[in-house]
Amino acid sequence: MLIISAESGAIDPEYLALLREQLGLNVPLYQQYFSWLGGLFHLDLGTSLWTGQPVISEILHRLPYTGSLVILAMFISIITAVPIGVLSAIRQDSWLDYTLRSGIIAGISIPSFWFAMLLLLFVVSVFKYYPPLEYATLFTQPLVSIQQLFMPALTLGIRLAASAARMMRSSMLEVMREDYVRTARAKGLTERVVLYGHALRNAILPVVTIFGMELAFLFGGTVIIETVFNIPGIGLLLINAINMRDIIMVQGIVATLVVIVLVINIMVDVLYAWIDPRIRYR
Repeated sequence: MLIISAESGAIDPEYLALLREQLGLNVPLYQQYFSWLGGLFHLDLGTSLWTGQPVISEILHRLPYTGSLVILAMFISIITAVPIGVLSAIRQDSWLDYTLRSGIIAGISIPSFWFAMLLLLFVVSVFKYYPPLEYATLFTQPLVSIQQLFMPALTLGIRLAASAARMMRSSMLEVMREDYVRTARAKGLTERVVLYGHALRNAILPVVTIFGMELAFLFGGTVIIETVFNIPGIGLLLINAINMRDIIMVQGIVATLVVIVLVINIMVDVLYAWIDPRIRYR
């Protein structure tokens, strides 16, 4: 109805029937669903009502931008969360521990969109830097992409880093009280070997779970960040599709995100077995 009204301002019964046939709306709902599901297995997500292009081609065109943003955000979170969590654990109840824990709580509490706008306003007002109109990807121009996506990746990764650092600290404190850690110290091993050779490897499993869960969340959480920084990824595509009432595009993007989440969960399970030899999948 919206398509007909936008084009002609009135409803022509003949054109309405033709359009329903073209969109496949003249068949029962269960047939529409199984038809869409069959197309999903053939990578046919339909044609966009907004752009007139195949949905899968639009998604594949935008996915490298979102993937570049997520990869940079994950890298930033890993290189900050693990050292902060370990350092906070080994300096428990010291001024450094309280300082790091305060930063962790702040990182979890601050809304991403608010931090993104503050960061953008600060960088623009102080350094006179303006976001580029066209972004590059890590797969085409890595250095240019890192320069362009650093601020949005920092905004997206700060919450993940805070959550992972908190889990890293708790897990590290628990492992450091285990008998095998005390035995390693009693054998005369250096503190560095005890911490990084014995404690860290066993304490990092819960953190891997956090990273896996948050990595799936990052793909959905890019909607706000891509809108603020005008990054042409699938998050911004989803917002535009909702605004244009392009249901076919919306359900195609949602299905893509579901597949990404499933793949990430499988990768996390496989990573468990690689980190801890005691875990085996038969």
